[in-house]
Parts: sequence; structure tokens; C-alpha cells
Amino acid sequence: MTVTLADVAARAQVSPATVSRVLNGNYPVAASTRERVLRAVDDLDYVLNGPASALAAATSDLVGILVNDIADPFFGIMAGAIQSEIGGPGGRAGGERLAVVCNTGGSPERELTYLTLLQRQRAAAVVLTGGAVENTAHATAVATKLRKLGEAGTRVVLCGRPPAPADTDAVALTFDNRGGGRQLTEHLIGLGHRRMGYIAGPEERTTTRHRLEGHRDALAAHGIADDPARTVLGRYDRRAGYEATIELLRREPDLTAVVAANDTVALGACAALRDSGLRIPDDVSVVGFDDLPFSIDAVPALTTVRLPLADAGARAGRIAMGREEVPPGGIAMIRGELMVRGSTGVPKGG
Repeated sequence: MTVTLADVAARAQVSPATVSRVLNGNYPVAASTRERVLRAVDDLDYVLNGPASALAAATSDLVGILVNDIADPFFGIMAGAIQSEIGGPGGRAGGERLAVVCNTGGSPERELTYLTLLQRQRAAAVVLTGGAVENTAHATAVATKLRKLGEAGTRVVLCGRPPAPADTDAVALTFDNRGGGRQLTEHLIGLGHRRMGYIAGPEERTTTRHRLEGHRDALAAHGIADDPARTVLGRYDRRAGYEATIELLRREPDLTAVVAANDTVALGACAALRDSGLRIPDDVSVVGFDDLPFSIDAVPALTTVRLPLADAGARAGRIAMGREEVPPGGIAMIRGELMVRGSTGVPKGG
């Protein structure tokens, strides 16, 4: 025998409308009432008709999480934290949300495709993580998608990403990549380094530009020339860090420090230095960015800027579910913390 919404209402001693409000999560209900409804749902093994509910409501129970590369701990940590916050209080139909992680692989086209698919599914929320692509046409297309999602009732949250245009109403939790980049280079300068190589990420990414700008701000503040030959662009992976370091050493064998775009790149840089017969930090200091879990276990442990990835992801999840109030279009800057470890030291002869 099929259990109906009316059966749940009778068991919980509330009206069918109240049961609907609890299950759809679109209207405030007293905590005690909500608890009675959810207990009745479990007792009767009631299953909410998802497709029908989506047609009746403005949005479905789907939440999309867009990441650049789920294999990258930077994105994996945030995605996991977001997902941990989007579920309901428990039970089989107690307002839970279905999280779908959309791996774009860094493709602007895939990013737009996923946003379109989530719009068609009437997603309850969409969370976009990581840096944006710096391309005017793509940025305009993404803003249009976000605007349409918002108009349809979908909450849009940007996590670790620059703010979208104000008319999208998207909430942005933005990492202070520029400030973190400056902190790292200021630390090296304070140790006495002047000949520093910089391994940047992909040129088209906002994260790349902002971290590099922070590095250059620190150089300028101390009257150190920004030599273009000391900067190499690459990907955000270990191999890119290795290859870029070999190239930097070819261009300037007397480098005393390497600033890497992120921790994974920094590991590649460390491997290249060791393979070149150089010691860290005795001959060359190395710094990363993000403070991914492996950073402290590197040998020597990596000096880096810690971004609170899990905390930021959890907050993004709460905002996406409406459990933390932020004005539409609100922006919060999340600053990093310099973690000084064994991979940096005074330059030889310094």
C-alpha cells in the first residue's frame, strides 16, 4: 500500500500543507513540528515524489557543485565540505539535497554546459569553486547563466572565486590571493632573498593573476626589479612545477628562491631542485600556496599560505541551503595565513 502525504500528516497530527512545507523546505516551520513530521516520514517510510515536487515547486532537491579538477585536493576539500552542509537533518525525506559534483576539467565550455543542465533541472543551489576564466565573452556568458538561475529561484554561491556582476545576486566568498602572494614574497625578502623565480599557473585564470600581482607588489614595495625572465607560466600540477624550475635554473642558475603558484607546483619544484643537486633551503628556498594536507609532510615541510578551504566550503554550503543569511550579491573576503616551515631560510651568503 502506497503511503501518501495525507498519511504522514495524520501520523504527525498536522495539516498536509505543513508536511509539504517541511519536505520542500520553502517555508519556516516550528522545530517541534518539523521533528514530528520527519519522525512520521521515517515511521511510514514515505518517499517524496521528486519529479512531481520539482514541477510544483520553484526548485528541485538538486545542488550542483562545479569544480575544476576533483582529483586536486584544493577542489576535493571544498566539494566535500560543501556536500557535508547541504543535507537535511536526517531521515529518508527530511529536506535532504542531492549533491552533484560537476568536473569541468578547466574547460570554459563544460562550465557553461553544466550551468545550463543545472538550470534545466531547477537546481535548488549552485556552488562554483575556484578561479574564473579571464575571457570577456565567457565571463558575460557565465553572468547570464547565473542571472537566469537566480531568477528561477536557485541560490548561487561562488566559493574561492571573484565576485560576479552585482545583478546576478550571487554571493561570493573570495580568497585573498593577492594578499597571500604578497605575504609569501615579503617573507622571502625579509630573509634576504632578491633573486626569486616565480612559477605561475595558467595565464587565463584569475587566481594566477591575483597571486602574481601580490608577488609583484612585494617586489615593488622593496625596490626589487621584476625581471620577466624570472616568471614561467604553467599548469597547476607537479609536472609543471618540475619543468618550470628546470627552465628557471637554466635562465638564472643563481636563483635563491622559487615561489610556486600552489603547493602541488611547489612539490614539483622541490623535486627538480633535488635532481639538480641543490638543497632546500640551504641552496634554494621554496614556497607554495593553499596549505594542502601533504604540505606539512613534505621534506622539508613547505612554507605556504593556508587557505581555510574546508571552512569556506562549509560556509558556502550553509549559504546555498539558506542556513546562513548573506544579502544577495554579498561578498566576503577570506584571508590566508602565512605558515613558515622548513623549506625557507636565509640565502647562502646572506
